[in-house]
Amino acid sequence: MSSFQFNLNPLKEPLGFIKILEWVASIFAFATCGGFKGKTEILVSCPTLKVPENKTVTATFGYPFRLNKVSFQALSVNVCDINWKSLVLIGDYSSSAQFYVTFAVFVFLYCIATLLLYVGYTNLYRDNRKLPMADFVVTLVVTFLWLVSTSAWAKALTDIKIATGHNIVQELKPCNTQGVMCYFGSVTSMGSLNVSVIFGFLNMILWGGNAWFVYKETSLHSPSNTSASHTQGGMPPPTGI
Repeated sequence: MSSFQFNLNPLKEPLGFIKILEWVASIFAFATCGGFKGKTEILVSCPTLKVPENKTVTATFGYPFRLNKVSFQALSVNVCDINWKSLVLIGDYSSSAQFYVTFAVFVFLYCIATLLLYVGYTNLYRDNRKLPMADFVVTLVVTFLWLVSTSAWAKALTDIKIATGHNIVQELKPCNTQGVMCYFGSVTSMGSLNVSVIFGFLNMILWGGNAWFVYKETSLHSPSNTSASHTQGGMPPPTGI
């Protein structure tokens, strides 16, 4: 195996430059999704009680979005004679969210390893037929998985918005009982989660586009080292008579 030789020239080529963009995009993908924290609020009123109450109950949620384990909280345990801590949001979207974030982290680590290979073992990468081919196969697989994981996460995000939005009032049983009036208050903006979906599809585009430049490094596109050595060395080209 050749020794480590630091060389920044591959980063000036599309193969290395796009890999840096993929590395940065993967960071934004898992950071914008995995670091989210939000809450949804409901205004509860019970005018029929001797002492009318007007309180706000809150449900705080975040990654990995197991909403069915998120209970409501209030300043007092019972609001309108209802124990709100026993009530939870609807849905479990942890599988899609964790698949998306975990995959983005693995891509982040793969990009680091590949960049080290590009800048430290340039000759080994280009002289070895197996490394570019493996890189090409991984690039195709990662492109497909970005499509799958991002699509699944985008669908889950749509469901999360519904489960924490205005429809929440209709789903809570206490809000449908006589003497209790519920009004949807607010929900934390999910702009960062929308950005995570955008970066997911951006990653798919980057990896799909980079597949061509990785393909050009493989033996499927370039002549083999053996044939190249015969052309350059061995027999000189025939001369005219």
